[in-house]
Amino acid sequence: MAQRRRSAARLLGRRPAETGRAKAVVAMAALGVVAALGVARVGAASTFEVDRSSEPAQTQAPAPSSAAAPAATFVVHVDGAVAHPGVYTLSGSSVRVADAVSAAGGLAEDAVTDGVNLAALVVDGSKVHIPHAADASQAVSAASAGSPSVDGAASPGLVNINTADASALDSLPGVGASTASAIIEDRERNGPFTSVEDLMRVSGIGEKKFEKLRELVCV
Repeated sequence: MAQRRRSAARLLGRRPAETGRAKAVVAMAALGVVAALGVARVGAASTFEVDRSSEPAQTQAPAPSSAAAPAATFVVHVDGAVAHPGVYTLSGSSVRVADAVSAAGGLAEDAVTDGVNLAALVVDGSKVHIPHAADASQAVSAASAGSPSVDGAASPGLVNINTADASALDSLPGVGASTASAIIEDRERNGPFTSVEDLMRVSGIGEKKFEKLRELVCV
């Protein structure tokens, strides 16, 4: 009986020790889990994404516009040997004398275009004059009545108002230095004269003065 009690006491003495060791093992395992979780959290905290919302957005340069430039407007006075003389408003990037004549209904039957450059550019506010056959014949007759050359043939000696310099223009009757300068300034600003009648667009040259010059000039 006494021996059984001693055996039981030994067994009871072992169980607390074994139980303590088991608890220690569990505690170590728990610490390992906690440590693993801490490492995982630190790793998760060290992983981040770059926020690009604050970066300036890349803008794409606009494509060049293919729209055509607006057409210019030209107001032109067309008179002389045309179907419907008058003032016409033409539109386009450029306008030529032929366009102005077409707007006026075309050439009249007695139109003479030998001295008219139909391909010349027209400027806004200019005048296009197409001479009649009667006007042209009068000019030729007057030129033929000029001073003869050494061989007896008539020499017109006409002054080209598009190319003459100030001295040549100054030699014309009724044209002084100021009028010669005005002629040169007009053709530089408004383009070449398309007919001799265009001289009347120059300040200081009216119908009376032009009649004196008509037989002495050409374009």
